[in-house]
Amino acid sequence: MSKVAKGRKQYVSMRGKPVDIDLLRKKNELTPAVGNARVNARGDELGPGGKIVRKREEIIREYYDKNPSKVPNEKSKKKPDPIIVKEELSTEEAELFEVVEADDEWIEDAKGNFVKKGE
Repeated sequence: MSKVAKGRKQYVSMRGKPVDIDLLRKKNELTPAVGNARVNARGDELGPGGKIVRKREEIIREYYDKNPSKVPNEKSKKKPDPIIVKEELSTEEAELFEVVEADDEWIEDAKGNFVKKGE
């Protein structure tokens, strides 16, 4: 099965005429944006007279130099520790691990709440 390039989405005006949005974006990419942002449609910073002061690529590069983004590694994700049953440990392993009894200090009351023993 051959891979076919994904076709552009067809937009149709209210009157039924086809509109090429991608072509409109390309044509107007150097037109100053409406408002007080002082950028063009592409994202370049504009100075007096509509001259390009800094290109979009420079702005983006500067942003990422100041704010490096990191994608979390799957290797760095901490896996939960396995539950170790006291009876499964040998005497040597038991010395390495601190064995905690689950019923040491807390018990469940009639309402289902956990309270300290003796309260």
